[in-house]
Amino acid sequence: MAVLSKHPVSAPPSAPVREKTRHILLRGWCIVVLFLALSGVSWVNAIGAVAASALTVAASVVSLVLWVAVRPPVNWRRVPWFPMAYLVWAALSVVWSQWPATTAITWGLLVLTTMQGLFVAAVLTWREILRTIGSAVKWCLGLSILFELAVAVFVRGPLLPEFVIPAQRAADPIVYWCRGNLFNGGRIQGIFGNANLLAIVALVGIIVFAVRIAAGAPRRPLFVAWIVLAAYLMYRGSSATVYLSAVMALLVLVTVLLMRTAPTPARRTLYYALFAVVGVGGALTAWLLRDTVFTALGRSADLTGRERIWQAVLERVGERPVVGWGFATPWLPFDPHFDRWIVDHGQSVMQAHNMWIDVALQLGVIGVVIMALLYLAFLWRTWFFAVDRPRWDLRADRPYSPLSLAPTLIAAVLVVQGIAESEPLLLWGWMFVVMLAFKIKQSPHVGVGPAEQRVAIERGELVADGGPGAPA
Repeated sequence: MAVLSKHPVSAPPSAPVREKTRHILLRGWCIVVLFLALSGVSWVNAIGAVAASALTVAASVVSLVLWVAVRPPVNWRRVPWFPMAYLVWAALSVVWSQWPATTAITWGLLVLTTMQGLFVAAVLTWREILRTIGSAVKWCLGLSILFELAVAVFVRGPLLPEFVIPAQRAADPIVYWCRGNLFNGGRIQGIFGNANLLAIVALVGIIVFAVRIAAGAPRRPLFVAWIVLAAYLMYRGSSATVYLSAVMALLVLVTVLLMRTAPTPARRTLYYALFAVVGVGGALTAWLLRDTVFTALGRSADLTGRERIWQAVLERVGERPVVGWGFATPWLPFDPHFDRWIVDHGQSVMQAHNMWIDVALQLGVIGVVIMALLYLAFLWRTWFFAVDRPRWDLRADRPYSPLSLAPTLIAAVLVVQGIAESEPLLLWGWMFVVMLAFKIKQSPHVGVGPAEQRVAIERGELVADGGPGAPA
């Protein structure tokens, strides 16, 4: 006969495992780091170049202290060696640099940006990196729309850097931090003071938000709202280069999803051949019809005067083609070598508006080769990170993680961006290359790797198939 017992055999109830406060604060700091990188130019407009530089150095010191305190597991034999080689070659250029002071200052910025990228990749999991990028982009987009709204409502006109209201209209609107165009249909610039930068950050946001929705993130209607806001800001930024980047990202996404359906390597080879034919044909058609394409995008066929800048830079490249003139990213306008060298809209140009031409000017053919190898390795790793099924043992039927799409889509955006801009060489562009390349080498599978396992254990998470780390 059954007997009622007052001593149940089940374990007593306990509170659910919660994330430790210190890790929440660490992730919050990583959001600050990525926000500073994404919105770097806005700080120069808000508080000046000197104060913005001091803020960059202070943030780097904090990250370095946190890195030493946290001591995340890192396999130092698996660092992205090509970015390190580029860093070393840029440092050596001070020996022959024609602008040694600019080389020293900008190389220091490159080192700090590299360190921050390594730091974020070392202390966060793949899921957290995407979540952190999304949070940083939200701050950029949210502050941009609020800033434009405040200027349109309260200033009712353009605004100069450091919150100065101009006494009279400037000869060229390029000097304005905000042009007050929110309600008049013109291009808006957000907190960046540059419509192209606002548009590219909005595109990154669309990619990250969409990937997080596909990965099953909570509060999906809010992500849809953020995608709508990002699409609106990208449209109002009206950047032809960003539109082309979006098309490339979409083509890469379709290709990756198709590759994932290939049952055999032979089928993949067929797909590669077909896409090569389509890609070459599309590029040739776009070049032959470039006048029509850029006119439709509201731009001239020379990419709004960029060909004139490229020609001037290439003339100087021809004088020192092997080792270049010395590292300088960006071109500091107070340096006499760059001050009034190339003038656009009355302002000294601070970049070549082409990543490859910029590298050739600064570090010569050797620098271009290093950068080409860097991007070749980066594209290779991000591509196969996305198209290869996760596998680290005999099991070959694990599902793909939507999170693995983000690195290759961002890589595609940076490649196209590098054709008409030099942003991939500094701030968030360079940080994302270092961060994603380092993370792929440390954790080539989402949820698998020392850092992924450490955070999963801290949270009490498990993967259903027995592998360590958080679910995608």
